[in-house]
Amino acid sequence: MRTPDLAAPDATLTKLGSGYLNSVKSHARLAHTANGVRKLAKNLSRATIEVDVKNIIIVTKHHDELLIYLTREVAEWLLRQKLDLDVYVDRGFQKSKRFDAAGIIHDYPAGEGRLKFWTKELTLLCPEKFDLVISLGGDGTVLYISALFQRIVPPVICFSLGSLGFLTNFKFEQFRESLQRVFDKGVKAMLRMRFTARVYKADGTFMCENQILNELVVDRGPSPFVSMLEIYGNGDLLTVAQADGVIVATPTGSTAYSLSAGGSLVHPGVSAISITPICPHTLSFRPILLPDSMTLKVKLPARSRSTAWASFDGRARVELKKGDYVMVKASLYPFPTIVASNTEFIDSVSRTLNWNVREQQKPFVHMLSEKNQKSYHNSKKEVKKEVGSIENESDSDDEYIFSSQ
Repeated sequence: MRTPDLAAPDATLTKLGSGYLNSVKSHARLAHTANGVRKLAKNLSRATIEVDVKNIIIVTKHHDELLIYLTREVAEWLLRQKLDLDVYVDRGFQKSKRFDAAGIIHDYPAGEGRLKFWTKELTLLCPEKFDLVISLGGDGTVLYISALFQRIVPPVICFSLGSLGFLTNFKFEQFRESLQRVFDKGVKAMLRMRFTARVYKADGTFMCENQILNELVVDRGPSPFVSMLEIYGNGDLLTVAQADGVIVATPTGSTAYSLSAGGSLVHPGVSAISITPICPHTLSFRPILLPDSMTLKVKLPARSRSTAWASFDGRARVELKKGDYVMVKASLYPFPTIVASNTEFIDSVSRTLNWNVREQQKPFVHMLSEKNQKSYHNSKKEVKKEVGSIENESDSDDEYIFSSQ
């Protein structure tokens, strides 16, 4: 992957992170630095990644019969397009009669040795091996890719083959044109924030760590009691939640469980942490957005009546006993998805949620007879003429006043 020279930005970020802002000589200097950081963030969002694609991984559901054939379609096209390209598909396809790896090589002998198979261990241990990830499915497939790549994530192009598709903004019918553009012109990627969530026991013993693309959910599980959860920000107690649970969501996750629980939609370009209660036992506990610079701690206090359960993107589920806690902060490893258009987020919520869809107001002119329609249009023309003459008189009065002065 070819990237531009980032020496200058790296030097700036190193300077900012080395205690440079612990003491600033003036508020003007601080404001200037903050503006520079905003400009840097804007430039990052507009940057084009020139991807020198040598290894592509295709991720899909290997037990879905139709997706097996669609995966074969993409793999065959890729093998034909570039002779120096290795294509990795799920190891579950290796012995699949429907995928028929041997048949692909028989039809395209040049693909021998270039059609390979990936495993979870390969993606976890060697993520930098891959230059591009192709997602064939819905949002669940994208979340699965996030679980596969727990550290560095290659650019991900998401083709829609699911039911909703907040994250899948490319049409599969156009996969040839879309991938050819990636090869020829590079890509613009949305660096979606992920969370690093670490679970600890009451005595501080580390239990597990997960990179989260959507949300951390801490709930009461099978217990009949209301959960009591202490929420800390940078070490300070923010609130004590008495509810069925709380959702700590990324901007990407704002369209998932958080939205169903009453949370706000958040653009994925916004750096924020969303806290949404699940059925709180108070009417005043409203969803809140916190800065991504904050480190959160969700703790099950000793006075809680029962245990709680933590889940990460709806997958792994861990029981929290009294005194156990989860630390959540912005991850060092964002999730880069290739941008389909500048308005893809608004397009996706409009398409999937019918966001702000309403019957627009209409004039009543079409209800008039032809005679009254002509009368109506003539009266509008007369009003325009009168307004124009009044404006001209006003302009001439202003000229007279100024000339008199």
